[in-house]
Amino acid sequence: MGYIFKIAVYLFVLFVFSGAKAGSYDDFFVAVMRDDASSVESLLKRGFDPNSRDPKGQPGINLAVQRESARTLKVLLAHPDIDVNQINTAGENALMLAALKGDLALCERMLERGGRVDQDGWAPLHYAATGPNVRIIELLLRRGATVDALSPNRSTPLMMAARYGSDDGVQILLDHGADPKRRNERDLSAADFARLGGRDRLAQRLQALQR
Repeated sequence: MGYIFKIAVYLFVLFVFSGAKAGSYDDFFVAVMRDDASSVESLLKRGFDPNSRDPKGQPGINLAVQRESARTLKVLLAHPDIDVNQINTAGENALMLAALKGDLALCERMLERGGRVDQDGWAPLHYAATGPNVRIIELLLRRGATVDALSPNRSTPLMMAARYGSDDGVQILLDHGADPKRRNERDLSAADFARLGGRDRLAQRLQALQR
């Protein structure tokens, strides 16, 4: 009887603990999306892992950047165990997403917390070159980002800037030694990218630099 009682108690505790853990998991991501910083902070103080991923493999900090949950980001970035270099299933980290949004202050904070300016595959500079804030391009280059970083299909930040970014962003990359002669796996150069984006004048300028 005593043995059965112990087993029953054990199963009850296990059930309650599992249910609480599942509830905390759901509560965390709901709080992140709602920018409910107090709930996130409360969960973290109770031992919830700040580096948890949602069912789609998205780290909480990435989700906070995407949802522009500023108060929650402040809490997460203050946590001693936060890993800002986690990537989602698309190979994106929080610094890359902040660069794409053009949030310079957030990018600076990510770097302060150990964000890497380079990584295999798509790099933060690719995203900064595509984004709206050229000061982030300058920031990453000052911190040692590889100007001709290669994506999985060997596209460079200059190519991304030529099609999606600004003329100023293109010029900053060129001033830092970006090579307009490079071609990706589809045999496209930065000039080709500009042409695909309907930027014929820029395409002509980049084409001239290839000579």
